[in-house]
Amino acid sequence: MTLPHFSEIVPESWLAFELSILRRMKFSSVADPFAGEADLDVYLKRWGVRVASNDVRQWASVRAAARVENNAGRLSEGEVELVLEDAYVPRHRLHNASLRRWFNETDAWWFDNVRASAEKLDTPSRRALALDIGMMVGDYALSFGDDTRELRQPLSRVFRRLLDGASAPVNNGQNNTSSNTDPRDFINHELAAELLFLRLPRPSRRGPRDSDWAWREEWVRGGDEFWDEYEEAREGRLGTRAETRQQYLRHVEDLLDAASHIPAWAIAHVENGFVSTEELVEAVRRMRRVGTIYTKDFTELLGVRAAIITA
Repeated sequence: MTLPHFSEIVPESWLAFELSILRRMKFSSVADPFAGEADLDVYLKRWGVRVASNDVRQWASVRAAARVENNAGRLSEGEVELVLEDAYVPRHRLHNASLRRWFNETDAWWFDNVRASAEKLDTPSRRALALDIGMMVGDYALSFGDDTRELRQPLSRVFRRLLDGASAPVNNGQNNTSSNTDPRDFINHELAAELLFLRLPRPSRRGPRDSDWAWREEWVRGGDEFWDEYEEAREGRLGTRAETRQQYLRHVEDLLDAASHIPAWAIAHVENGFVSTEELVEAVRRMRRVGTIYTKDFTELLGVRAAIITA
């Protein structure tokens, strides 16, 4: 079976649906190998759950460091001034020339300078806070087209406004963590967690360098030279391109095999015509007994169904 075209408007998950199911389960610690935007992990922190957040993409692990691992830190006014100092001043050349793929020249200088200035902050957590806001500024800038660009505000002003409007960090009194490693390596026999929350990544024919989040990865890493190595390291793992449903299900089983020591699983899946919930359930049953299967129908709205399988 070949991979169908998936609409970009279909979200990776439905947070309210996921939270409604997780509220029915008993756990005090969770491992999330594909954290993405980390919205779910932040909510679980509010419940007092100890969260181990992971993503193979550096931009996502930086976001989790700012929102999940960080319990109380916020940027001071002096630190904001340091990050934004001379943000629009051109230098001899861009440190990260790949920014011109995504932004006009003026914006590219702003992002290049802000990225360099963030490195002057004292701690990794402070740098993560600055980069998290910077990614939000980038999404803001890229949301404008040629017909609306004149409505944009200066990016330094947007940075301050987003920082002022950001939610206060959640302090749940737990040692929450953020890591940037392969999901299978993250879920190893030394990881102590009561629940594995596995949001299955959507299969795609697009390579990561052509994804919507590619600009974040290139900005955080400071260039685009890493893509070949990144793709080679991820080959044959869940989250990479899959040509057939059998290949995709093998990737799922490989990851679940590494998680056999975690007492409970919650596996979130968006059924979109490639792999059905029934096929996924059978794959899980080969690993352990399946508990409850929860579904939410979004076919009238987006043509897909969401499912969470507990085991």
